[in-house]
Amino acid sequence: MQTLAFDGRTGAAGDMLLGALLAAGADGAVLDPVAESLPVRFETDQVMRNAIRATRVRVVHEDAEESDDGHDHSHSHDHSHGDDEHVHSHGDAEGHSHTRTYAEVVELVESMELPEAVEADALEAFRILGEAEASVHGMELEATGFHEVGTDDAIADVVGCMLLLDDLRSKGVERVVTTPLRAGGGEVTFSHGTYPVPSPAVVEIAERADWSLRGGPIETELLTPTGAAILAVVAEGVEHLPELRVDTSGYGAGAKEFAQHPNVVRALIGETDGGLTREGISVLETNLDDATPEVLGSLQETLTEAGARDVTIVPTTMKKSRPGHLVKVICRPNDAERVARRLAEETGTLGIREHGAGHRWVANREFETAAIEIDGERYEVPVKVASDDDGVVFDRSAEYDDALAVARDTGLAVREVVRRAEDAVRE
Repeated sequence: MQTLAFDGRTGAAGDMLLGALLAAGADGAVLDPVAESLPVRFETDQVMRNAIRATRVRVVHEDAEESDDGHDHSHSHDHSHGDDEHVHSHGDAEGHSHTRTYAEVVELVESMELPEAVEADALEAFRILGEAEASVHGMELEATGFHEVGTDDAIADVVGCMLLLDDLRSKGVERVVTTPLRAGGGEVTFSHGTYPVPSPAVVEIAERADWSLRGGPIETELLTPTGAAILAVVAEGVEHLPELRVDTSGYGAGAKEFAQHPNVVRALIGETDGGLTREGISVLETNLDDATPEVLGSLQETLTEAGARDVTIVPTTMKKSRPGHLVKVICRPNDAERVARRLAEETGTLGIREHGAGHRWVANREFETAAIEIDGERYEVPVKVASDDDGVVFDRSAEYDDALAVARDTGLAVREVVRRAEDAVRE
C-alpha cells in the first residue's frame, strides 16, 4: 500500500505542509481553483534550512506590494496578531484580507467548485477549527468568528493542502500518517492575549485528532492551528515512521531558521506492507424505552438510506427498571447530522449522543460469482471476498439470501449450498 508519511518532529503549519506536498511530487497546477476564488497567488522558492534544501511556499495577496530590500517581510503565523515573528509564516497575504465567520468560510469553500472529496476534507478542517475556537471561547459553532484562520492565506493553506493531497491520491497514495507532532514551548501571542504553547486551539484540535502531541524541542511555537487541523482530517497517528520502501520525499520550509533544528516538515511516500483500510467514523447513540418492534425493525433500512454504515440495537434496562433499547449507529463524520436527524424522526428520541471523531479498520470487499452444479443444474451464488491492501484473502462469505433461494429450489440444506459456493470461489 502506498503511504504518505509526515515527520512531525518540527511541528507543522499550513504553508510548510504545502511545501512538503509539492516537494514530494504533488502537481502545483491543481492549486488553480484557489487563485480563481481568492485574490492570492502561490509563490514557490527553494531555500536552505540547516543545510537541507526545502520548498518554501508563500501565499501572496494580489494587492501586496513587493519589497526588494532583502529583509524578511513575512508576518506572524496563522494564529498571531502580535508583533512577534513566529516560526511559520504565511507570507504577504496575511494582513491584506478581512476575517470571516465560520458560516462565511463554509460558503466560500462551497463556491469554489472543488472536487467532492477535496471540499469535504476542507470543510472538515474548518469544522474542527471552528469547534476548537467555539470550545475555547464558550460559543456556539455557527456564532464563531474566525480571526487569523478566516483570512485569505489561511483558507488558501487549507484548501491548497487538500487539493495537493487529492492529486497524490490520484497517483496512488492510499494512506496518510504522521509521527507525534512537536508543539514547541514558551508562549504565543495572538488576538486574545499571550498564552503558553501549545495554544488553546491546538490543544482542542489535538483532542479530536488521531495523532499524538509532544512538547519541545525548542522554546517557540511549532504547531499552528491550521497545520494541526489539516493533519487532524487527513493523517493517522503513528509512534514511529512505518517500514517504508521510499519512492520519493520532500521538505517544506518555514520562514525562520534555528541553530540546531531545521525548520522543515518532511514528507515521504513509499510502499508499506498490506493492511486494512482506515475509515473515519462517528458513532451515534440513543436510548429508547417506547419504540415499537416495527420501528426498531425498520431502522436498519431507514438509517442506511440516510448514510449509516452499521446499525446495532441492544436490549437494555433504563430508569425505573424499564426495559428499553440502545441504538448505536456508525456513519461517516460528514453524514452524522443527516443520520441523527433521521434517527430522531423515526424514533421520536429527544436526544442523540455523538462520540468524538474516530476510525475503524475495514477489509477490502468484492463479490465473486460462484457457479455450482446440483443434480445437473447450474446455479450462481454471489460470494463476498475480504482481503487486505495487498490482496491477501482472509474470508469468503456466500450471500445468505441467494444461498437460501438455491436451497429451496434444490432441497439441499442452506449451509451445504453456502459451503459449495465458498469452496468454488476458493478453488
